[in-house]
Amino acid sequence: MLFRDVSEFLKEIEETTSRLDMTAKLAELYNKLSPTEAKELSYLLLGKLAPDYYGVELGIGMKLLFEALSMATGWEVEDVEKLYEKMGEVGELSQYLITKKKQSSLASRDLAVKDVYDALFKISSTSGQGSVMTKIKYAAELFNNSSPLEARYIARMLVNKLRAGIGEPTIMDALSWSKTGTKEDRELIERAYNISSDIGEVAKAFLEGKDLSKEFTIEVLRPIRPALAERLNSAEAIFAKLGKCAVEYKYDGFRMQVHKKGDLVSIFSRRLERMEGMFPDLVDSIKEMPYKDIVLEGEALAVNKKEGTFFSFQETMHRRRKYGIDEASEKWPLHLYAFDVMYVDGDALIDRPFKERRKVLESFLPFSNNIKLSHMEIAHNASDIKRVFDDALSKKLEGIMAKNLEAPYKAGKRGFSWIKLKKSYGKSVDTIDGVVVGYYRGSGARAKFGFGGLLVAVYDSERDEFQTIAKVGSGFTEEEMVRLRDMLSEIAIKKPDKRLNTVVEADVWVEPRYVVEVMFDEITKSKQHTAGNIDGQGYALRFPRFLKLRDDRDIYSITTVNEVLEMFAAQSSKK
Repeated sequence: MLFRDVSEFLKEIEETTSRLDMTAKLAELYNKLSPTEAKELSYLLLGKLAPDYYGVELGIGMKLLFEALSMATGWEVEDVEKLYEKMGEVGELSQYLITKKKQSSLASRDLAVKDVYDALFKISSTSGQGSVMTKIKYAAELFNNSSPLEARYIARMLVNKLRAGIGEPTIMDALSWSKTGTKEDRELIERAYNISSDIGEVAKAFLEGKDLSKEFTIEVLRPIRPALAERLNSAEAIFAKLGKCAVEYKYDGFRMQVHKKGDLVSIFSRRLERMEGMFPDLVDSIKEMPYKDIVLEGEALAVNKKEGTFFSFQETMHRRRKYGIDEASEKWPLHLYAFDVMYVDGDALIDRPFKERRKVLESFLPFSNNIKLSHMEIAHNASDIKRVFDDALSKKLEGIMAKNLEAPYKAGKRGFSWIKLKKSYGKSVDTIDGVVVGYYRGSGARAKFGFGGLLVAVYDSERDEFQTIAKVGSGFTEEEMVRLRDMLSEIAIKKPDKRLNTVVEADVWVEPRYVVEVMFDEITKSKQHTAGNIDGQGYALRFPRFLKLRDDRDIYSITTVNEVLEMFAAQSSKK
């Protein structure tokens, strides 16, 4: 398929406000693509070139983009930069410059989807001496062969700012819609994606008519999307929901998915990024596990050996680094507390009850100084749950996780088979994890930092959209204000993200990329925020305070609207 035709579809999707119409239009596009084109375009729609665990980064800097546009159009770089300052958006800029070229290309050709994908992949993978100029030439060649509308979307892809408002849920809905005109195949598609973490391969296989349940099974060294927990606010509520259950300490560190295949070890973060290079101390122990092939999950915390306690989350985060790894390993030694196992030597365990998976885990752990079993007890009543919870807090942990003994491992799913109960912070009811969708420049004493606070949203999984819940203006140190300003200015956009439902304004809108933990006093009804919006009234956090940046979490595993509604109901019942 020609990229010119794809661009027309993207334009229509961009101009669509209805999520249903967007899904139908994307489904129409998938019906015109070959399976291989569907695979490649699925990645590009998400600002990727491959699954996250490949570690392939899509995007070049703005400076290189300006150089490429200059080379392709004959405009001086300085004039390109001035025009960008005026327009403020790379798609509009590129579309205008291609329309107003000051030089003609010696030769041009129609671009296919594969041509664009291959060129972007070359740009991403080019490195070494002379790589900057090579990247510029590849990008300029794309612009030479593009129409103005194609240039609009190619430029956005080059800087990873497509702004189509499309996430994995919308792609899965559209794939189902492309064959049935309904979402009836969504569950089958989602299961394949949760097992493989590869939306491109799933799209390709689905359009080829393959049996997804047989095509996608656990594969060692390919990560499974992690199971997610719901929350309740008391031991009594948990026992009423689960009855007799397993209760584990909730460790506040790195969630890790460990894969071992012979002597090969991969460690994936909660966001499915490769991490084994950062943790040689754990890799050495994992290699000694008494199975050839294994997939397990755990939480890693830095241990203060001198005091016999855990370091804080912020201190544990010092282990996430590319340099100075040996020194960090010595200063912040990690212990991995394994809490689940999904695969052992050819035997997939995810569909087995948790109590059986736990027995397998206990059969070979602990076996080293730094890989241990998570602390777990069986609760026969609410008092047992409360006792384990208090015990966890006494060890400076953040709470507990209660688990249904009969439940399978629900990859990529949130549900009440796992329920978390977290500590309160002073008088705070709880905390939420939200995605930053905008920020405020600040005034008074904060004017010098260029930062005054955050606009934070939660996720509505049914609508595949983010809904605002709080303006967060306190809790920041001066260092955090500077860091957040610098991080967020890099992902600033001209308009709110297409996936954002908001009625409040931000001084600067940003791509939904960074997750923060926010504590608050209570949840209130509000006409200013859209979280759980019913008849123009949503929910908001009262006295929200910034707690920490959650680099370990992705934007789809944040607090959901349903969680907010449940927290509000629990809060109301207490009153």
